[in-house]
Amino acid sequence: MTTPQTDDRTPQRRERDEAIAAEDALPPPEMPKDAAPVSMESHLLRTRRPVAVAGVVENGVVRPVDPTVRLPERSRVIIVGTEPA
Repeated sequence: MTTPQTDDRTPQRRERDEAIAAEDALPPPEMPKDAAPVSMESHLLRTRRPVAVAGVVENGVVRPVDPTVRLPERSRVIIVGTEPA
């Protein structure tokens, strides 16, 4: 059971969250009639696994520290930064 926490959202964010929650659910995706069911495990095996790479920001561009790191074209990345000391 989770412990209640104070709601620190701004009124605009709270209103946006409520509007998103009130939207109708998306319909199930259209599948071909002959599509075979696939287990979640086999689906996850086909996708790329996440990789953590150290990088540095230079003039607004994130560059990997290791020059041998090659990411596939159009890769999705998550940038995690630290607060200034």
